[in-house]
Amino acid sequence: MRTIKGSDSMSLAEADLAQGYSIKETAERTGMPEDTIRYYEKIGLLPRAKRKENSHRIYSESDLEMMQMITCLKKTGMSLDDMRPYLHLSLDADLSAYPELQVMILDHRQKILEQIASLQQIVDFIDVKIEQGNLGPQTCELTGDRKQMPRRSKAKVKV
Repeated sequence: MRTIKGSDSMSLAEADLAQGYSIKETAERTGMPEDTIRYYEKIGLLPRAKRKENSHRIYSESDLEMMQMITCLKKTGMSLDDMRPYLHLSLDADLSAYPELQVMILDHRQKILEQIASLQQIVDFIDVKIEQGNLGPQTCELTGDRKQMPRRSKAKVKV
């Protein structure tokens, strides 16, 4: 067992744990709720957290980086299952070395571009209605597939 200089009683592993983050600190730093962190561990999206002697979870900087990657991929609309293979890569991995993952991310990008086009049609429609000053009797010419629309919770609109 190696020890840290000036501390005969603390091993390097113990020092790593001492320098980690509690689940509360991790949640604050990543913006990910504690329950979500626990759930992602449970389903194997995140590796099991290391534990202190008192059994409290402790997270490293690399754990936080992985959680931030999950958050970013989730914001793109990627499913948890679809992001799994990307989480096994290092952050600086060359995607061209993984052709199947490169194709998946390009397909995902294309879906997002289609969502953007669909949303732009909706904005254009609304702009025309605002310009006309009424909703007027008109055939709806929106062609976007509703299944492609991003899912959001219903928020109250302030008028």
